[in-house]
Amino acid sequence: MEHQRFNIRVYGILEHDGSVLVSHERIADRAYAKFPGGGLEFGEGPMEAVIREFMEELGVEAHVTGHFYTTDFYLPSAFDPKDQIVSIYYRMALNDEAQLPLFPLTANVLPTSDEVLAAGQLFRWYPIAALTDALLPLPADRVVAFMLRDSKM
Repeated sequence: MEHQRFNIRVYGILEHDGSVLVSHERIADRAYAKFPGGGLEFGEGPMEAVIREFMEELGVEAHVTGHFYTTDFYLPSAFDPKDQIVSIYYRMALNDEAQLPLFPLTANVLPTSDEVLAAGQLFRWYPIAALTDALLPLPADRVVAFMLRDSKM
């Protein structure tokens, strides 16, 4: 099938004390772990979109501190065979550190698929070393996890 459109995705990397925030989400009736973020809406820029996504998903005001990575390889959508995915990752900081999300810190305890499917979305802090391919199934997230781990070595 011929690809017919681009699907632009924006994600935020929020770090705290050597850990990074990961979202466990229900997507197409399956549980996925990924970085917080979502789709670019028509009429907004990528940085506006990631700021909006942080407000919608986490209820916190955040700002972009820098660009981290944009996919540099062909990535077909796992959910719609007509889409080509372009993912943009930004480093994020909170406007008010007092709003830092107090989610569990975990290296080995993943929420179950049933917990994620029931909740719709859960957040966890993971040590950067724990950002493995087993945790993050989406190809662009795996590249970002490698880059984060590599930068801490």
